[in-house]
Amino acid sequence: MKVRTENGYEDIRAVWFDKGKVMMIDQRELPHKVVIVGFDDYKDVAEAIRNMTTRGAPSIGATAAYAMCLAALADENIEEAAAKVKAARPTANDLFYAVDYMVDELSKGKDPIESSDAYAQMMVDKCTSIGNYGGELIKDGMKLMTHCNAGALATVDVGTALAPMRKAWADGKRFFVYASETRPRLQGMQLTAWELNQEGIDHAIIPDGASAYYMSKGVDMIITGADRITSRGDFANKIGTFDKAIAAKYFGIPFYVAAPISTFDFSMKDGSEIVIEERSEKEVTEIYGQRIAPMGSPAKNPAFDVTPAELVTGFITEKGIFRPDEIHKVKG
Repeated sequence: MKVRTENGYEDIRAVWFDKGKVMMIDQRELPHKVVIVGFDDYKDVAEAIRNMTTRGAPSIGATAAYAMCLAALADENIEEAAAKVKAARPTANDLFYAVDYMVDELSKGKDPIESSDAYAQMMVDKCTSIGNYGGELIKDGMKLMTHCNAGALATVDVGTALAPMRKAWADGKRFFVYASETRPRLQGMQLTAWELNQEGIDHAIIPDGASAYYMSKGVDMIITGADRITSRGDFANKIGTFDKAIAAKYFGIPFYVAAPISTFDFSMKDGSEIVIEERSEKEVTEIYGQRIAPMGSPAKNPAFDVTPAELVTGFITEKGIFRPDEIHKVKG
């Protein structure tokens, strides 16, 4: 992704391996400053996943792969390491997919660094293909909407939901993007808007509650990412996605989900089986450590919701675009 630094624009990934350390952009510091952190212990990398130093399903997967790489290099018990890394967060399927990938690679005697680097590059290649397929859906003059962050930060590089936008913009198409703020952690405002700004893509941040209002004024397409997609096509994404899908159905707006095959969990029949992460109520009741809610008022904080397949127009994958009733073609 393009990152504006003191030295001008630089190409950088969300997570990578360098000189024995897992390096990553600390996404908690954005958009105010770009901070790079590094870890040489797989347990610290697992904690970085848990505390959202890094986030976004494919980036979580790549980070998990690198965590397993560190465990192997340190001659740690691989089964114990796999269990600890998988326990970092419960919802994103890429986390489990990546750990299983690395366990398989290591069992075959593969080089840990080469295998984890290959996994990260595989995600980038998949996202590039997603951009190529999805970019064809975007036309000049369109008004688009997205939710949360499914850009390069969330996917090692390129993005899922943002990949079609990047490709279409690079091809000379001009359009406008509504980026909803995404309470309570504000990933849409602080991360997606930052990425769109880095790329020069025309956009505006909107409050989450204004999404249906702007749909009523004219939105041509909605594209989001996903953290887990079931065999039926129900999918989990950042809390507030379900709201948008319902409103899009009402207004007849196409609703697309962009995700690599690693996000599909064919062991799950439908969305009722997806475990939804519940995060600290402080994310809702506080801003930068300052309480904004009345003392004594508790809060609920589900990190994700589940959108039924009936509300999805299509899934944009590295293998093409599929309707929910076609996703069995993705398997294998």
